[in-house]
Amino acid sequence: MRRRLAALAVFSALALTTNAQAASPDPVGDMIMSVVTGSMPGAPGWNVKATLYHAGAKGVGNLDALGCKVVAMRTAAVDRRLIPKGSILFIRETVGLKMPDGSQHDGYWYASDTGGAIKGRRIDLFTGFNAASMNPIKALNLATLSAVKVGEFKGCPPR
Repeated sequence: MRRRLAALAVFSALALTTNAQAASPDPVGDMIMSVVTGSMPGAPGWNVKATLYHAGAKGVGNLDALGCKVVAMRTAAVDRRLIPKGSILFIRETVGLKMPDGSQHDGYWYASDTGGAIKGRRIDLFTGFNAASMNPIKALNLATLSAVKVGEFKGCPPR
């Protein structure tokens, strides 16, 4: 309830802003996303081109750039100059996707990996431990996704 009230207060402040350039071009959308993700409007966000990867592919191991085990449908490889390693990302286009355990994805990913081809506005989503693991989300390969930073983690990402 407090988050919703805070989001409404922020929305009111945005609506009263006299400088049109200072306000978001979509304050209602920002407010809705802040309630969904738990982030404040104006949190860092990026439109990124997605690719998929799996363990066993050429050059891909079982550890991420932090030295932690990669986690299927949670680990994301990013360009750390754009998205800091250790960021918790919300990617709304992944909400509802099938997880390896059969549950539905909640949209949260952990920026804990990097890759030689991941430069600028690109993100590489780890799907699992074989090529077949990419099938449930193949439609997202080469799609533009919206990633919003909603937090940070220390150490290894949660499993």
